[in-house]
This record gives sequence, C-alpha cells and structure tokens, in this order.
Amino acid sequence: MSSSRSGLSRRDLLQTSMLGLGAGVLASAALAKDSVEGPIATKGRIKQSLVNWCYNKHWTDLDEFCQVAVKLGCKSIELIDPDHWPTLKKHGLTCAIAGSHGFPKGFNNRDEWDECLEVLRKRIEQCAEFGVKSVITFTGMANGISKEEGAKNCVEGLKKIVGHAEKHDVTICLEMLNTRDDSHPMKGHPGYQGDHCDYCIDILKEVGSSHLKLLFDIYHVQIMDGDVIRRIHQHKEYLGHIHTAGNPGRAELDDVQEINYPAVMKALLDVGYEGYVGQEFIPTRDPWAGLAEAVAKCDV
Repeated sequence: MSSSRSGLSRRDLLQTSMLGLGAGVLASAALAKDSVEGPIATKGRIKQSLVNWCYNKHWTDLDEFCQVAVKLGCKSIELIDPDHWPTLKKHGLTCAIAGSHGFPKGFNNRDEWDECLEVLRKRIEQCAEFGVKSVITFTGMANGISKEEGAKNCVEGLKKIVGHAEKHDVTICLEMLNTRDDSHPMKGHPGYQGDHCDYCIDILKEVGSSHLKLLFDIYHVQIMDGDVIRRIHQHKEYLGHIHTAGNPGRAELDDVQEINYPAVMKALLDVGYEGYVGQEFIPTRDPWAGLAEAVAKCDV
C-alpha cells in the first residue's frame, strides 16, 4: 500500500476525508434547526420514529414536538398515550407502536396475566380504531421464576391475547431488554427475564402467530448478544419493530459509541424490513443536534 508524504496511507486519507465531510454535514443539519425548510431525512427508505419518553421533557408542548418530528423527517411519535394520537394525526404523524403494561410486569408470571391481558385488549382495540399497527409487551421480571417456567408461561399467556390481535390486525411486539447495565433505571433492567434475543424468539416460535413479533432493540441486543447484523438476517421474519441508542450509555448515535448504525440500517433494508425504527436514546447534549445526527445516520 502506497503512502502519502505525511505518512498517511490512501485509506487513512480517504477515511479522514469522509469522516470530516460527514461531521460537517451533520453539524450543518444540527445548527440549522431554525432555518431547515425540508426534512433532515430525505431518502425515506427507513421509516423513522421518535420515542416519546426520551424527548418529551425537552419539548413539553406536543404540537412543538410534532413539528420537530416533521422537520427531522420522522413519520411517528411512539409509545405515547392514545389521548395524544389525534394531535399526532393533525401533524400528519402516526404512533408506530403503542405502549401497554410496562416492562416490570409480563406474561412470565401467571399472577400478572389478568392485568396484562386487560391492558392489551383495550390497547389493541384502540390501535385498530385509530390505525396504529403495533403494541408493545414484555416478559416481565424473573422474581424467582426459572427461565424454563417463564418461557412456558409466556407462551401460554400470549396465546390468550394473540387471537384478539389477529382479529384486529394489530401486531404485538415482545421486547428483549438488557440486564447488564445497572447504572440507570432506563439503561438496563436487571432481573428482566427476556434478556436474550434467542430466548424471546423461541417464545414467538412456540406461539406461532404472524401477529406476534420481536421488538428488536439494537442497543439491548448489542449489550447482551452482539452480532447484530447477523441476527437481523437470522430473525428477519420475526422483526416487528426496531429501537436505537448508542452503546455504551444509551446516548446519542455519535462517534464515541460502538454501533455502526448506517450498516445496521442497510442490513434492515437487505432483509426487506418495512416497519419503523424508533430513536430511543437519552440525550446528553442539545436534543435537536443529537436527533438530527441520529436521523441522518439512519437515513440510508
């Protein structure tokens, strides 16, 4: 390999140039918030969404937050209360996935079935009425329940609700969460039972419904299992929804975290994924700048 007089290889020079160009584009996008006329995301091959809980404290007025989503080129604000869905619609947005019973409770514990089923039945009906296509669910916390028993309970419990989802054409998405990061209540979830991708996929296979899929959170999968792109290809038929965040730290999708998000997005396109990708990082700096960078990186 030939080298320049400065001692840098052609590859080094090319990578440096591309990184500088990319940083310049992202900085321009971030700094131009008040003058942006068109959306940050322009290709539209990846449908992007904003996860409400991460950003609603930065934009407390929902109409303003909707305008931010539109300016970014996102099509959805998700995991937001159904009472707010009409406001989303007013701005041409949808809710990509609805919330439900929360991750501390789930189908691994038979004592929690009634509550989970009640919440999911109501939410599925609300989704069908408004045109929301997905709703989230969880395995719940282990609390002394073995992995084997928890999986068996999840299969049996989810079979009690999946027919209702099929009837209303709403997909239930079971989320896998990491149990390693105990630094913050929303960065990791010690004690959560469904903490490995294959464990959750096995539950989906046992239930055997096209209306029960995986919420593949790239951040959580990277922490617990890694091999993200291969897993996307391996489990492509079970991908119901996608979440993002930088690792480590569940912060911005910037160059100090380890996940190559453009490559991961291309893998989603390669397997024909047509669902939403929800930006779910916790901002550590200006939220607009972080979102502009994340949305641009995922717009492949």
